[in-house]
Amino acid sequence: MGGETADVGDVVRTMAVNGTMVARWPKNKLITNEKIKPGNVIVGLASFGKASYETEYNSGLASNGLTSARHDVLNKFYAEQYPETFEPKLSDEVVYIGKHRLTDVITVDGVDTTVGKLVLSPTRTFAPVMKILLEEHFDAINGLIHCSGGGQTKCMKYVPDNVKIVKDNLFTPPVIFDIIQEASGADAREMYQVFNMGTRLEIYTNEADAAAMISVAQSLGVQAQIVGRVEASATKSLEIITPETSFIF
Repeated sequence: MGGETADVGDVVRTMAVNGTMVARWPKNKLITNEKIKPGNVIVGLASFGKASYETEYNSGLASNGLTSARHDVLNKFYAEQYPETFEPKLSDEVVYIGKHRLTDVITVDGVDTTVGKLVLSPTRTFAPVMKILLEEHFDAINGLIHCSGGGQTKCMKYVPDNVKIVKDNLFTPPVIFDIIQEASGADAREMYQVFNMGTRLEIYTNEADAAAMISVAQSLGVQAQIVGRVEASATKSLEIITPETSFIF
């Protein structure tokens, strides 16, 4: 197994050191997504909120799109004061074009936090949830997809060719994505292509098993709900439907 060496020239201009871990595991205990099929529902786990194993509110931004978010949200002040924080070859038109400073106060769910904390919220781990699900509901899990690079379109890389994915009940995006969209001027289609928009982990399962999985997540303070479904299709596609709009990939 391996991973990616992300193109992070904006923040790393020397070298990046990555590691690789190799493990052995029984084939019958692997989730390969090959079992994803028409009729499955998608249980979505939220990227935001405050899980029982977190110490404070998590914005849900997670670890993808951070460079874009940083420059779209934060003020030109940071370019002037900290020129070492961005690639000098970047056009001034894309460097720290937002209106916020890290210390700006934002109220979320009645609690004051700061823009800095929202942007720097750690990527939520779902390990405590998945430990229980893999121990107690392994046979009911047909697929797992983490909405990381590619946001809500990430699933297109990992589902079979003969299905259409319909996501029509995603979580309402938390405030960090409203801030990013307002600052960047990005349309909804681009936002859902780049960011998880509040729905981070997808569990493909049978409708009869969904409630039990949702209950496990909720017991740990992680919001969960059925966010979509899998339909039969001659060609692979994805439809995202929100209260405001819809688009097909």
